[in-house]
Amino acid sequence: MKLYAVGLLLLLLTPPLFAARGTGDLGLLVERGSGSIQIVETSGNTSIGRVEGLGDLSHASAVYSRDARYAYIFGRDGGLSKVDILEARITERRLQSGNSIGGAISQDGQLVAVSNYEPGGVRIFDAGTLELVADIPANHAAGQQRSKVVGLVDAPGQRFVFALWDAGEIWVVDMSNRTSPEITRFDNIGRNPYDALITPDGRYYIAGLFGEDGMAMLDLWNLSAGVTRILPDYGKGEQKLPVYKMPHLEGWAVAGDMAFVPAVGRHEVLVVDTRDWRQVGRIAVHGQPIFVMARPDGRQVWVNFAIPDNDTIQVIDTQSLAVIRQLQPGKGVLHMEFEPRGEEVWLSVRDENRVEIYDTASFERKATITAQKPSGIFFSARAHRIGL
Repeated sequence: MKLYAVGLLLLLLTPPLFAARGTGDLGLLVERGSGSIQIVETSGNTSIGRVEGLGDLSHASAVYSRDARYAYIFGRDGGLSKVDILEARITERRLQSGNSIGGAISQDGQLVAVSNYEPGGVRIFDAGTLELVADIPANHAAGQQRSKVVGLVDAPGQRFVFALWDAGEIWVVDMSNRTSPEITRFDNIGRNPYDALITPDGRYYIAGLFGEDGMAMLDLWNLSAGVTRILPDYGKGEQKLPVYKMPHLEGWAVAGDMAFVPAVGRHEVLVVDTRDWRQVGRIAVHGQPIFVMARPDGRQVWVNFAIPDNDTIQVIDTQSLAVIRQLQPGKGVLHMEFEPRGEEVWLSVRDENRVEIYDTASFERKATITAQKPSGIFFSARAHRIGL
C-alpha cells in the first residue's frame, strides 16, 4: 500500500506532457519554407506546437480524421504524413509518389486518397496504418499514357472523384468494397481540367477547364446523365489573357442560391445562380482572384489575388454584390480560413512570415502569429464537411 501511495503521489505531482483538451478549436498552419506545420488554437488565437520533418510543403494541403485528432498532410514531394495534433508528432509517414497535389478522406473516415502527378493516378491508404489499399493509375490513350490527376474530392457514398488533366476526363471511384474499387469514367469533358470543387451538399462536382472556356459539371445523384457543360463564358475569353496563377476552385463561395467563382485571368468574380447554373453577374475586383471564400453565414465573400496584387484582400457583401472593404495585410497573402462560426478569419502572409487574424465584423486586426513562409491554413472543423 505504501508503494502504491508513493506512486500515486508522484503521478499527481508530475505535470502531464500534454494537457487534456478537445480538438474542436485546433488547426494547423503550413510553413512551406521549412517543411513544418504549426498547431494553433482559435479560442485564444495562439500557436501551441510545431511539427517538423514533413518534406516539401510548397503546395501542401490537409484533411482531418473524423474525431479531428489526426491531420493528414499531403506534400508536393509525394509525402503522406499522419500527424497527431494533440501530441504534436508524426505517427505515420509514407513517401508514396514522386509528385502529388492534394488528397481527401472518405465519408467513413477509414480511407485517405492522394492524387498524383508522377506517376499519374490516385493511391488510397488505410487511414489508421497508411497501408496501401488501392492503386488506381490514370491510364488513357488506350492505356499507353498516364495523366496528372487534379481536383480530388470525397463524395457521399464512400466515393472519391477526380479529373485527369492530360486526358480531359472525370473519374468516380466507389470504395464501398475496399478490395474491389468500382470506377466510372466520363471522357471528353473538355480540355485540361485544372481544378475542381464539390458543392457543400456533395451533389455536384464541377471542374474548371484551362484549355477552353466553360466548366464541366457532373451530377453525382444522376451519373447516367453524364457531364454537362456550364458557364460558357467562364475562362480567358476570346482575348487570351496572361494568367499569373490559376484560381483554386475548392475555395469557391456559396451564399443562399448564389455561388461566387474566381474568373480565370480576369479582374472579376462571377456570380452564378446555383438553381440552374447560369451566370447572373460579374463583380469587378482588385486583381486576378485566387481564393473566393464565403464567411460561414454566407453574408460576406473574401477574395485574395495573384501577383502583383497579392498584398490585398477585398470583401464583397453578398446582398448588394458590392466590394465593401479593402485590406492590405502584407505581401504574399496566399490563403484564408474562417473560424467555424465566422467571427474571425486567418490570413497567411507568406512574404512577411506571419499570419494575421481579423475580426470579420469590424475588420480590425486581432492577433498576429509569426510563421516561416506560411501558406495553407486548415482548421479541424473541416473534419465534418464534405469535400474538405
